[in-house]
Amino acid sequence: MLRVLAVDDEKPALEELLYLLRSDTRISSAEGATDATEALRRIGRALDAGPDGDDAIDVVFLDIHMAGLTGLDVARLLAGFARPPLIVFVTAHEGFAVQAFDLKAVDYVLKPVRRERLAEAVRRVRDLHLTAREPHRAGPAATAPAPHTAPAHPTPGPAQGGEQIAVELGGVTRFVPVDQITYAEAQGDYARLHTADGSHLVRIPLSTLEERWASRGFVRIHRSHLVALGRIDELRLDAGATTVRVGTAELAVSRRHARQLRELLMRHARG
Repeated sequence: MLRVLAVDDEKPALEELLYLLRSDTRISSAEGATDATEALRRIGRALDAGPDGDDAIDVVFLDIHMAGLTGLDVARLLAGFARPPLIVFVTAHEGFAVQAFDLKAVDYVLKPVRRERLAEAVRRVRDLHLTAREPHRAGPAATAPAPHTAPAHPTPGPAQGGEQIAVELGGVTRFVPVDQITYAEAQGDYARLHTADGSHLVRIPLSTLEERWASRGFVRIHRSHLVALGRIDELRLDAGATTVRVGTAELAVSRRHARQLRELLMRHARG
């Protein structure tokens, strides 16, 4: 059974969240805090009491935009503790997903909170919580990483596929391996990520992805497109215009990027 702290500086939103959490049979207790300072004080007591203490907290459902310290600030502070509670962000803003998962959040739930979506977040927390506590049931001879070193969401390590990016689809957060993305397309403040199986819209500017994924072999070929170098199947030059084929997609290459792209492709071909 999970012991929960919910944090939101908007009282109606906090009361609604607590109502939904308390109606979940996997949760034994759910208390609320209306600001980051109160939340940190309660979490401090919980950490002092230990995982089996009366004040213990297994997971914090945390709003991002709050007066004073933000939810992201709270998560950064908790990251310095040996055994911090798990974190689920609950927010009306889509644009902080990358930062949230960089901080090892278990999930990222958008407001208004739907019961089914919250139940999925609780399932993820429970599964991870049970995995983290399993060594303690096995006795002192068992060895496993402490909860703070276990992955906070189901992402493989580098040997199994590396970095993943969170995408929201039908109210459910999925994790798409960056290695599966063939190219990204700018759509205003959003980017559409294309894979062999389809596409996903994320609220992240293409310029941010360009900087973030440069070391992973993604190159800018146009103001509207960022392409995985290793996914380019063909480079075409026709009457001074340059295009590349990525799977079934044919993408224009701007003049300012054409020379650099040709040089990169030649280096890539040479290994």
